[in-house]
Amino acid sequence: MSRYTTGEIAKLCGVTVRTVQYYDTRGILMPSELSEGGRRLYSEDDVKRLRIICFLRDLGLPIDSIGRLLSEDDPGSVVSLLLDQQEMALKKEIGEREDQLRKISELRSGLRSVGEFSVESIGDIAYLMNNRKKLRNLRIIMLIAGLPLVILQWSSIILWITKGIRWLFLVWLAVSIIYAVFFSRWYFKKMAYICPECHNVFQPTVKEGFFARHTYAARRLRCPSCGHRGFCVEVAAGTEAESDA
Repeated sequence: MSRYTTGEIAKLCGVTVRTVQYYDTRGILMPSELSEGGRRLYSEDDVKRLRIICFLRDLGLPIDSIGRLLSEDDPGSVVSLLLDQQEMALKKEIGEREDQLRKISELRSGLRSVGEFSVESIGDIAYLMNNRKKLRNLRIIMLIAGLPLVILQWSSIILWITKGIRWLFLVWLAVSIIYAVFFSRWYFKKMAYICPECHNVFQPTVKEGFFARHTYAARRLRCPSCGHRGFCVEVAAGTEAESDA
């Protein structure tokens, strides 16, 4: 029966001598016998065992789990559970890596849009990235809340034109005013703005925010910290914004 030294079994299985020695110290691949000179000798069964260990390591299973699996009288009852656990761990890791790649891509995109780069610019972009989901949810709420008002508006206009009914339009006008006041107050309590000069996150008054020129993502405001007046990037208000307001 063939016998292999540590170097020979390592070469057969495509690993290093140090790896074979490590598996020996961990008790999952002990030599079948020792030579008269004290050299470790491995059998054909040991080669098969090492190949199984290498395969399981390639799947990402930890050494302790492989040791438990190889020591079982009925490994089939354990391997499925171990593989399920490893699959879940790998999916979680893949999700985390994909999230990191997405953030890197967003940071690159954000840096390209910054006219004058500074360390603070990275902080602003990071704040926007972490804030994006919350901001999107707030805008969805505004859209859903305004939908009945849009339906009422067009219904009142159509009835006025086709039936001559004016009172429904007056109802829509009154409701619109109430809506504008109520949701403006709600909106500017939920929103904050990043000053492009000092990078302070602040909340304007309802009056200032309502009458300020704006785009979809920014509003022309005066920063209460540095006094700069210009377009400030809109974000959802959080702990930081509320403490600065």
